[in-house]
Amino acid sequence: MKPVPDKPLRTGYTTGSCATAAAKLALQTLLTGQQPESVSIYLPAKQWAHFTPEFVEVSAASVKAGIKKDAGDDPDITHGAVICAEVSWSEAAGVHLDGGEGVGRATKPGLDVAPGEAAINPVPRRMITEAVTELLDESGAGKGVRVIISIPGGEELAKKTLNARLGILGGLSILGTSGIVRPFSTSAYRASIVKAIEVAVAAGCTHIAATTGGRSEKYAMAQLPDLPEEAFIEMGDFVGFTLKHCKRLGIQKVTLAGMPGKFSKVAQGVMMVHSKSAPVDMNFLAGMAEEAGAAPEKIEEVRGANTATHAAELMADYPAFFALFCRSCSVNAVREVRGGMYVDTLLFAMKGQLLGKAEYSE
Repeated sequence: MKPVPDKPLRTGYTTGSCATAAAKLALQTLLTGQQPESVSIYLPAKQWAHFTPEFVEVSAASVKAGIKKDAGDDPDITHGAVICAEVSWSEAAGVHLDGGEGVGRATKPGLDVAPGEAAINPVPRRMITEAVTELLDESGAGKGVRVIISIPGGEELAKKTLNARLGILGGLSILGTSGIVRPFSTSAYRASIVKAIEVAVAAGCTHIAATTGGRSEKYAMAQLPDLPEEAFIEMGDFVGFTLKHCKRLGIQKVTLAGMPGKFSKVAQGVMMVHSKSAPVDMNFLAGMAEEAGAAPEKIEEVRGANTATHAAELMADYPAFFALFCRSCSVNAVREVRGGMYVDTLLFAMKGQLLGKAEYSE
């Protein structure tokens, strides 16, 4: 269990906010020839945010500024990364925005940006464009500007994200809708699940494999070699949420892939499988052990097991137990979305052994 903080968790700023601040600061320097000590931007969250530059580099034709991202107390992969903007004059009027080093580029349909475009999402794109346009109008410069957003080391950091799976290659995304990072929020993870399903649909997938994590995804890929990479979705703890959005977006079949710890809850009908969501009901597992034909002493061992994983280990010689387990998962999953979808379940041991599988539809 994580320790409970003794003070409120600190918020931070999105990559979109940092990119906007960097662009505004670079343009101010380009316009005046003087480097501001700080810069302020107005966020979509209806509040001002103030940033101090990590660096400002002035050349004959452009100014490049960097803002170090502070994600607050959120375990964000981009915390501490420097988000840069290089601004130069353009012969064409307006703001011409693109991504440079460390900013990914979309290669698949179904994303918030079209294939071929830099992975600068719509809200950050608007934030940057509006801040730069406002400054240009105030200055009366009468010129257009080119703005290139970059993140040194972004391509390496992106390997720790789902960007490549989503079809964003070469770096990170410039993200954010409110401009603020709220610590340990589940909203971002939920949004990434929906986006991953949308990408799969855009790629023509009608069958999705929803996994509880990286290991179960690896094992599911070995079992489902004909499914394209886009079809594999890491749903984490959000089983019900993922199933409902799969149905909403027209997915015909979902394969659930996971391990006994989390899936014992799905078998019970609990569709949010975080460790705090609901306890594992050992009496329920013992009942399945009895139905599978286990000896009375084995049933009592399952009832007294420490964890669902322990119970599964105790039932290693009873394949009927795992068939019942998986069928219960599939039945509850279909009922969660009120039918109209085909669900099969793959249950794996920690080291990848397929313990059982079952399918259900109604």
